[in-house]
Amino acid sequence: MKITLKLEELAMLLLGIFVFSRLDFAWWWFLVLFFTPDFGMLGYLFNNKIGAFIYNLFHHKGLAISIWFLGFYLQNEVFQLIGVILFSHAVFDRILGYGLKYEKGFKFTHLGEIGN
Repeated sequence: MKITLKLEELAMLLLGIFVFSRLDFAWWWFLVLFFTPDFGMLGYLFNNKIGAFIYNLFHHKGLAISIWFLGFYLQNEVFQLIGVILFSHAVFDRILGYGLKYEKGFKFTHLGEIGN
């Protein structure tokens, strides 16, 4: 089942890349911005509760899709870019086993404990 889930996430990553290709941005934007959602980890400098909230906000696929749809509706490619970057990055993290965080600590995710 684990391989099936990773293949599903890989398909979503390919979808994110395809959607990005439909935008009017150079490819280097995708590469440069791809890891920016990880700035959400800075919340852990305060405490686990704030860290988990901010990290999850930056890695929530539903929020990413909503931002992309807002950009689509408003015909704003910057919002579409933000949405597709957030989505693609969140999917990539899921492929690597990094899920949404619990308040217990960074390594405790909805996909299981990181490192186990």
